[in-house]
Amino acid sequence: PADTSDAAQARVRSVPAPVTDVARLCVCDLLVAQCDTNCCCDPDCSAEDFSLFTTCSVPVVMGDSQLCSQKAAVYSLDVEANPPERIFKLIDQVNPSIFCIHATNYEQALYLKSPEIPTAENFDELLDKFGGATFSAEPDSWNLDTDAQNPPEANETSRYEYGVPVQTEDAFLRLPSPVVSSWCSDANPAGFLVNQATKCIRSVSVEKCDSIQALSMLFYINSSILACVFQVNITVQSIVVQSVNGMRTLVSSSEALRLPMVLDELCINAVLGVNYHITHTDTGEIIEAAAAFVLGAISREALSIEQSFEISFTQENTQPVPLSGNPGYVVGLPVRAGFQPQGYPSPAAFLSNKHSQLTILHSTSTQDCLAAQGARAPVLFGYNMISGCKLRITAAMKCQPLAQTLLDVLKGQSFPEFVASFGNSQAQDVLDWVPVTQLHISEQMISHTLQSSCQIPVSLGIEIKWTKYGSLVNPQARIVNVTATITSTTLKQLPSGRERIIPVTSSVVFTDISSPAEPSYKAWPTINIKLPFDFFYPFV
Repeated sequence: PADTSDAAQARVRSVPAPVTDVARLCVCDLLVAQCDTNCCCDPDCSAEDFSLFTTCSVPVVMGDSQLCSQKAAVYSLDVEANPPERIFKLIDQVNPSIFCIHATNYEQALYLKSPEIPTAENFDELLDKFGGATFSAEPDSWNLDTDAQNPPEANETSRYEYGVPVQTEDAFLRLPSPVVSSWCSDANPAGFLVNQATKCIRSVSVEKCDSIQALSMLFYINSSILACVFQVNITVQSIVVQSVNGMRTLVSSSEALRLPMVLDELCINAVLGVNYHITHTDTGEIIEAAAAFVLGAISREALSIEQSFEISFTQENTQPVPLSGNPGYVVGLPVRAGFQPQGYPSPAAFLSNKHSQLTILHSTSTQDCLAAQGARAPVLFGYNMISGCKLRITAAMKCQPLAQTLLDVLKGQSFPEFVASFGNSQAQDVLDWVPVTQLHISEQMISHTLQSSCQIPVSLGIEIKWTKYGSLVNPQARIVNVTATITSTTLKQLPSGRERIIPVTSSVVFTDISSPAEPSYKAWPTINIKLPFDFFYPFV
């Protein structure tokens, strides 16, 4: 037994045999059946040719420079000999880097393998191997030492890093997605902190719906997620049932599982959508996992269904902040906004409003300004918008309350003080927030006398100036200036029994102030010539 153990350890420590013979490699041998000048590894060169060389163009020839240990062919010239002759040595080259490749055990990657041509004899075999949505090209064995066993703690998960697949008891957390075609592939793992949303098509049969695993809720929650110390079970957060005509109903109790079954030529409780929500700590430890399901009915005529899957991650004791780009704004996403905190600049952060968005007045069907108070629409980046309403003024209305009401209709209850310059600007990055400049303009449109008159706001115009930031290949939209202009008009006191209708408008305009991309050329060099005053004497 001792000899067997020593032999196994020696086999593990031994360096694998080299796949490439460096003595037969020559990267400077370009001419066929001819000697290349100063190419010391050219087999077509004779001793007479070597005596005429001045140096070796390629002094060292090796295989892969990333290998930890390999053979290297060293070529040099002995110029002291008469005639000069070539010196060839085969040495062991050791890579001092700690990040080196011990062995290239995937031999199929070292050469180009001709693809197998389908024939009548091998067609069924190739169809079974490559006919699916995914297939594996891994060799039968990746490990050179088949006797070595993985340590028991190899599959234990400590803390996750970004992009690492979320591991479960059997394999990993599945997030089905289309790979080659639109058909669902269950081999797509969910990466940690990678928010994803996929849709794919799955083939179904009503007669066998209770035996198709992908249509059952258990297929998505029966495996616990491997965490740092313990395992996290996936709980059912909510269940929404969708009828054949598309109407959805939220199930009051989501504790009981609803498994697919055949009822009146329908497959009910089939999974149409899954939404995972993972809660983690700041150190990358998963502490909670929940899944929201959308179940539906499948008719006998349906041969396939569309399934949707989504996963999101949230850090504990924090609220998710919606982003509008990374880093630049994306056209069609809301403009993010916030407020200056108390005691600025300490703490250096910005408080977001309820939806962290810049909003304007939302037009209603009644066009009544007093009824539209509180209805807001988000400002979408890149979209010029205009909305409005009508105000019916009577003689009984007081000036100051009316002006304040219209101001609340135009600006909302809490108009933001700052706008994020980028779509992913964080609250702690103070320099990434642009202050909103507010201007007030007064005009006299209705009254010609200032007696018994008041000022009421009638319009709000927001101008957002943005520019392209970064590389010309992939420019990012960046907001550099925001101006909110409130226009007021003078309204005199109306006689008793009279009324007037005034339009109130709100608009948003986006202005691109990017400098045009113009090609630049180097200036022609100027030659500053200074000649002596008598250089052309006696001709001039």
